[in-house]
Amino acid sequence: MRFLDLFAGIGGFRLGMESAGHECVGFVEIDKYARQSYQAIHQTEGEWTANDITTVEKHDIESIGHVDIICGGFPCQAFSVAGQRRGFEDTRGTLFFDVARFASILRPKLLFLENVKGLLNHDKGETFRVILSSLESLGYDVEWQLLNSKDFGVPQNRERVFIIGHLRGERVREVFPIRRYDTETNDSGQKRISDIRVESGLIHSRGFETRKDGISHCIKGAEGGSSKNFLLVEYDRKNGVGEPLDVAHTLNSSDWRGLNRNQKQNAVVYNSDARGGITQSDTVGTLRANSHGNHPMIEVRPVLTPDRMEKRQNGRRFKDDGEEMFTLTGQDRHGVAIGENQQYRIRKLTPRECWRLQGFPDWAFDKAKESGVSDSQLYKQAGNSVTVNVISEIAKRLT
Repeated sequence: MRFLDLFAGIGGFRLGMESAGHECVGFVEIDKYARQSYQAIHQTEGEWTANDITTVEKHDIESIGHVDIICGGFPCQAFSVAGQRRGFEDTRGTLFFDVARFASILRPKLLFLENVKGLLNHDKGETFRVILSSLESLGYDVEWQLLNSKDFGVPQNRERVFIIGHLRGERVREVFPIRRYDTETNDSGQKRISDIRVESGLIHSRGFETRKDGISHCIKGAEGGSSKNFLLVEYDRKNGVGEPLDVAHTLNSSDWRGLNRNQKQNAVVYNSDARGGITQSDTVGTLRANSHGNHPMIEVRPVLTPDRMEKRQNGRRFKDDGEEMFTLTGQDRHGVAIGENQQYRIRKLTPRECWRLQGFPDWAFDKAKESGVSDSQLYKQAGNSVTVNVISEIAKRLT
């Protein structure tokens, strides 16, 4: 179906809609840097476009022609906590009525809108009531759902309200509710959680291959109540350096020979510049320099709670259906190192990583970056965007 992309930003709606087979006929975006990224990423030549939605005249809207779907994440700052939630008192909050104006002229069979969770209870729910009643007065039957990006394959806790308006009199296929699709079930549809405890282990994502242009898998852990420990130890050597603008490698600390149940070993690693593997000595494993010589890169430090191996947390062995999985607790078998003059460094997310968190492929980020958009704008654009994965899942249900 043909869709119009309002408040287009960098094209999160567009990528999701096009992935489901829909066709974009035009877009509206006022921010010049967002337009720069949008036009670098998407093939927009010959499409209808406008900058300021509030200044578009009726005859210009009519010139767009037939439109099946109007999409738009109308500005959310007026309803978000960070934006002080002024709602319709903020000029950005009144931009919803421009969406309604476009809908009244083009009469698409579907409206597909997005906003922040705070829209639901802003002004004690009055703002959301006005939006719903406005759409209903235009002849649209409305359904909506609160969805979280973390349930759609990206490691980001981001709740947003999605609104679907069906033009009254058209054939209607309900879009919502959409249920989480990233949980494994048994034949009866019930979710199960393994009866194991993972301690100081490395768990690989099972059955998937991480592609260069994909989203990185997350390590998952669980705290259970089994009396038997499930030890997973693997040596995976990481040498060499990455490209200057690439994502930093993670430091893997592992024993050359692995661990067994009758062996105790403590190792403290706190220098992020170290590379290589851990070798075992009579006292403590030390991290060797890249030359594999006997030049220790770390030194022994006292640790808090040295008897941590004897103190374990017991949790429930099973969880009820519908509950989220346990997370790995910070209390592990190694205790907490007490160091002096540590060279700890916490790095911020790169612009590329922020785009990945919104489901954008690397090629899209590269095109925006190569067009000359600054890092500060790339950060802003990622923060203002919708999550592509969520849009794509909804778009598949639009008929």
